[in-house]
Amino acid sequence: MIWKTIVEITILWFIIYHILLFFVGTRAIHALRGIIILLFAFILFQRLGLEVLSWLLTKLFAISIIALLIIFHTEIRQGLALLGQRHLFTTALKEEELDYIISQAVKAAENLCKDKIGALIAIEKNDPLNPYIGSGVLIDARVSADLIQNIFTPNSLLHDGGIIIQRGRITAAGCLFPITQNPDISRIFGTRHRAALGLSDETDAMIIIVSEERRDVSLAYQGRLYKDLSREEMLSKIKELMKPKKKNA
Repeated sequence: MIWKTIVEITILWFIIYHILLFFVGTRAIHALRGIIILLFAFILFQRLGLEVLSWLLTKLFAISIIALLIIFHTEIRQGLALLGQRHLFTTALKEEELDYIISQAVKAAENLCKDKIGALIAIEKNDPLNPYIGSGVLIDARVSADLIQNIFTPNSLLHDGGIIIQRGRITAAGCLFPITQNPDISRIFGTRHRAALGLSDETDAMIIIVSEERRDVSLAYQGRLYKDLSREEMLSKIKELMKPKKKNA
């Protein structure tokens, strides 16, 4: 019967893992953690024979599930929309795949800059950008400079907002990013730069900004703005920031 136990544990691990992936990066993850704590407390009280506390937690657990569905219905809807796009087992991108994605994004930014067209291109690193996908339109397309340029073409329905690149694909376009609350940001920077910095304050994503007024390309990362970068400088900086930091011995 050992193999049955192993199968059951594997299935449970698989289900729990994907439930966590379903909510990761959303506000609902905190509520889910609270429900898990209540579940463990309920099991403990039952084992100890504390009937009153077990009864109370049973009622509280049921109410919590209903409250989760009502309060976080937006996050759940977004998660369901993305669930079909997520691979069962995600793997890290190969170096050549990452180089291709970065080169296509930078090439598109350079061409858009020449055409005086503004753009925001967010490349996910470790922190999930799922909470911002729901504000835009799901795409799920292979990254290419031509597609990025078409998305930001003036009068396009997806021109406003930014695009999000996740796991080697353009996940969504027309996404809204949070505006930075940093009072030290110079007034010469408009909404596009402030939105990029706002997203970089909350995640470790790399955001390429194309300014149609200033006709330059910048990069926002962890609250810092690297201004007016050339194509070679942009490629070098993104590759540098993509590398995991070495821990001190």
